[in-house]
Amino acid sequence: MPRQLSPVDTAFLLAERRHQPFHVGALCLYEPPDRDGNGVALEIAERLRQSQRATPPFNRRLLPRRFGLNDWEEAEDFDLAQHFVHLSLPRPGRIRELLAMVSRMHSAHLDRAYPLWRLYLIEGLEDGRIATFSKIHHALVDGIAGIRLMLRSMSSDPASSRSMPPPWEMSPGSERALGHPPQHPQDVLRLAQAVARATPAWWRHVSRTLLDYRAHHPDAVNSLQAPHCMLNAPVSGSRRFSAQSYSTARVRRLAAVFDASCNDILLALCGAALRRYLLIRRALPERPLVAGVPVSIRRDDSTSGNEIAFALASLATHQADPVRRVEIVKGSMDYNKQMFRDMSSAQILAYSLTLLAPGALTLLPGLNRHHTPLNVIISNVPGPREDMYWQGCRLSGIYPASIVLDGFALNITLISRHDAIDFGITACRRSLPQAQSLLGYIEDALLELEQACDLPPADEPFTAARLDGPG
Repeated sequence: MPRQLSPVDTAFLLAERRHQPFHVGALCLYEPPDRDGNGVALEIAERLRQSQRATPPFNRRLLPRRFGLNDWEEAEDFDLAQHFVHLSLPRPGRIRELLAMVSRMHSAHLDRAYPLWRLYLIEGLEDGRIATFSKIHHALVDGIAGIRLMLRSMSSDPASSRSMPPPWEMSPGSERALGHPPQHPQDVLRLAQAVARATPAWWRHVSRTLLDYRAHHPDAVNSLQAPHCMLNAPVSGSRRFSAQSYSTARVRRLAAVFDASCNDILLALCGAALRRYLLIRRALPERPLVAGVPVSIRRDDSTSGNEIAFALASLATHQADPVRRVEIVKGSMDYNKQMFRDMSSAQILAYSLTLLAPGALTLLPGLNRHHTPLNVIISNVPGPREDMYWQGCRLSGIYPASIVLDGFALNITLISRHDAIDFGITACRRSLPQAQSLLGYIEDALLELEQACDLPPADEPFTAARLDGPG
C-alpha cells in the first residue's frame, strides 16, 4: 500500500539537482582476521549475494504522483544487483586511490526507479584491509539513523558477526528509527498543542537572546553576522571526499584543561584549520566564521528517531591565539547550552528555527547573495563505544560523507568512537580546491594547542589511522 511522503522527505527530493545530490554516505574500513583482504572480501560478497529480500527502508521505492509529488511503495521485486557492487581498487591500492574512488561514487546520483541506496564492497587495499562505501538518500533516512541502521548489522563479538544478516535485511524496529514517524491527524494536533505550550518560554528566550545581540554579548551568535566567503559559493556536481582519524584520548585531555566538552575542542580545531585554509588563499574574512552545529534535544534514553536543533557557534577564525580560540568557541556553545537547558524539545526547536530565520531569508531568490546564515555545518555523531565487527572483520574507521549545497560548499561530519574520532570532509571540488588539506591543518592545530597548554607529548600518535586525501 502506498505511503505518503512527509513534507521533509518531499523537500529533500525537490531540492535535489544534477549538481546537488541529496544522499548521505559512510566509508567503513575493516581489518580481516587473517589480513587476506581479497580472499575475505570474496567470501563476504558470496554470502551477501545470497540475500533475496530487503526490509524498510531499503525496500521503499518512489511512486510518482500528481504535480511532481511522490509516495513510497514497498517494492516486491528486490534486485540485489542494483544495490550491491563488489569492486577492487587499482594498484597500488593506497588510501589515496580509495578516497578518489569514494569521491566519484559520492558524486553520482541514485536511480529513482529503484530503492534509493547502494553498498559497495571494496578490496585491493595494499595494507590488507577491506572497505565498504554505503550511500542512501536523505529522503529515506537522515545521517544519524543511517549510521544506526548500519551498526545494527555489526556485533561486538567477531564470531557472531559472521552470522549477522546484511544491513538491508535488518529490521529498524519502528518507524521512528528512520527519523520519520508516520503522519496521522492526531500527531499534527499533538504537535500544534506542544507548540502552543512552548510559546511563552520560547518567546522569553528569544527576547533575551535578541537583547544580548543588541548589547553585543560576546557569546551570542546570530544568523546575520556570518561573513560571506568562498565556503559559500555555488557548487558543481563533482565532490572531493577526504577522511582522517584522530585520537579520542588526546582530545579528551585538552577538554579537561579547558573544562570544556570534546565537541568544543573539535570545533576550535576546525576553526583553526579553516582559518589557515582561507589565509593561504587570501580569503579570510575579518569577522569570525559561524558554524551550524546540530545539537541533540532528546530528553529520554531512547535510541530511535532524530531529535536535533541547530546551535550557532563562532569558530573564532579571526583569532590567531589557539587558547583564546577555544575560549571563544566554548563561550558561544555554553551560551547555547544555557538557553537550551530549561526548555523542552519543542521549545528548543522553535527557538532554534526563530534565530535561523532572519539569515535564512537572505537565501531567497532576488535577495542579496552576499549574505549567509552560516558558513559551514559541523556535525558530531555518536559512534560505537567498543570494538565492532562486521562479517568477522574489525571495524577500524567509519567516515561519514554528507551533502553540500549551493551556498554551502563544505560539510564536516565526524563520528566519535571509543578510541578515535573519525572525520569525513565533503566539499565541492571546483569551489574549494584541495579541501583535503584541512585534515593536515586539523592535525597541526591539535599539536599547536597541546604546546600552548604546556602538555607533555601524548603517548598516542597523532592519528589512530593515517588517511590522506586524494591528490
